[in-house]
Order: sequence, then C-alpha cells, then structure tokens
Amino acid sequence: MAAAQEKTKLVLGTATPGGGFPAYGWPYAEVLNETDPALAIEPINTKGSTENAPRLERGDLDLGLVTGEVTYEAISGIGGPKAKNLRIINATYSQAGMFMVRADSPYRTISDLKGKPVVWGAGTSGFIVLARYVMDGLGLDFKKDFEAILLEKAGDGPPMVLDGRAAAMWGGGVGWPPFMAIAKGPARARFVAPGADEIKRITGKHTFLKQTTMPAGSYPGQNAPINSVGSWPFVLARATLPDGVAYRLARALHMGQAALAKRLDQARESTLENTLAAAPSQDLIHPGVLKYMREVGLLKQ
Repeated sequence: MAAAQEKTKLVLGTATPGGGFPAYGWPYAEVLNETDPALAIEPINTKGSTENAPRLERGDLDLGLVTGEVTYEAISGIGGPKAKNLRIINATYSQAGMFMVRADSPYRTISDLKGKPVVWGAGTSGFIVLARYVMDGLGLDFKKDFEAILLEKAGDGPPMVLDGRAAAMWGGGVGWPPFMAIAKGPARARFVAPGADEIKRITGKHTFLKQTTMPAGSYPGQNAPINSVGSWPFVLARATLPDGVAYRLARALHMGQAALAKRLDQARESTLENTLAAAPSQDLIHPGVLKYMREVGLLKQ
C-alpha cells in the first residue's frame, strides 16, 4: 500500500517571476498532477531557458521550459558543445515575433523601421535570440541596422514607445504584458510583421523557424490574425527520465488538455499533435512520449 501511494516527484524549471514560463508552468503542473495523482511535478523559478537547458543536459533538472531558439542552439552546438541529453515532452504554444508601434506612427513595414530606435527587449530575453535570427533572415543585423535599445527588464519598453523615444518594440505571444501596455495606451497600437515574401526568406534561411499566426483578438483593437515567424517553446526532460514517467506525462497532458486550456488560453496549443509538428526531429521526442503517441494513433506502430 505504501508503494502504491508513493508519488513520482519531478522538478520543473520555469523562469524568473512575472514571465510567461512561470505563468505556464504552474497550471501545467497542477493539471498534470490532478490528472495523474501519482505525479508530483514541482515548478521552480530559474533564470529561464539559458539556465534550464544546461541543467537538463547535466541531469540537474527533471523537466524545464526552454524556448525554441535556445533548444535549436543547444542541439546544434551553437555557442558550446552539442547537447545530447535533452528530450521533448511537449510543445507549449507558438510564439510569433513582431513589432508593435503606435497606431498614429508612419511605420508599416520592417524596412520603415531601419535606422529608427527600436526596443528589442530585455538583454537576456529569448525574444532577443528570435530577433537575431529573424533579422538575419532578411539580411539585417538587429543591432547595426536599427538604433537598438536593450533593456534590463521588458517593462521599461512600453513607456518609450508611448512617449516617442522609440519607434517600435519587438516581442510576441498572446497577451504579452509589454504589448498589452502599449495597446491600451492613449494612442493605441498597430503591429508590424514580416510580409509573405519576407517570411519565405526567413524560414528558407533558418528552417527551424516556422510561419506562425497570432489569432485575432489577442490584443485590444487587433481585429485580424497576424502572420509572422517564430518557434515553439518546449517542456524538455533530461534524457535519463525513465520511459514510464515520460509516458505518464504525455498521457496526463493528453487527458488533461481541455482542463489546462481552461486555465491558460495559450495552452490550448499544448497538444501531442502540435508536439509532433514542432519538434526539430522525431528522435528528440522522449521515447516514452512516442510510445503513448503510438498507442493513441498519432504515430504508426
């Protein structure tokens, strides 16, 4: 009886308080723990993706939230040795990178913003990594071809756009607080995103980036969906996580997906189908997750 009641304890690294990863990690853990009462996932605050990925690689964390760009760099060996001990449990939600400008500004294309002061966000943010790849795909350098403004915290950006010190702010995602602050300002807001041809150029050069769409109504006054490019953050696991535990995580997510979506709107995208589509390669998905995918018919036996 004691063995039957013993829980499987797992530590999930999120990010700094107030960010998008903690906002996802806590309801994710709660729903999976409720769906499979033998699971005991404990979210903890970390410095984010750039801490979570190496800790998972070393086996210091069981699970961790990591942006698509940091995952790509880790498995590609960009900036260090190739990571070999990272496995995907699930994709979280798509992130489309774009600029926000005041609605009364003249800026309507990325070219219009060249040479202008642009707030790229916090220097340690994953959005900075995304910006670097997106701009490079267009033959631009986000620091040299714009008057780059890097912040200590993203919350310092909206006032700069609102009072005209900056022409635009870079970011993305549904309900992102800095964008929400600009959109609710007296001047309202408008988005500037890559056009269709620009999206092809970006995804052609950096194939790990995908076309993504931010749904209409994600921000006040946004009446139409906006296409851009981005990637999917992942819940990653250390490779040594037992197959049976990864299987249970996949099953709990699959069975609890509707409950998770009710608690966090963007988590409606946290499906096994999206995980298959977003994974850089199927080999990176944890074998225990693949086993569950086969059982429910998402993969051939």
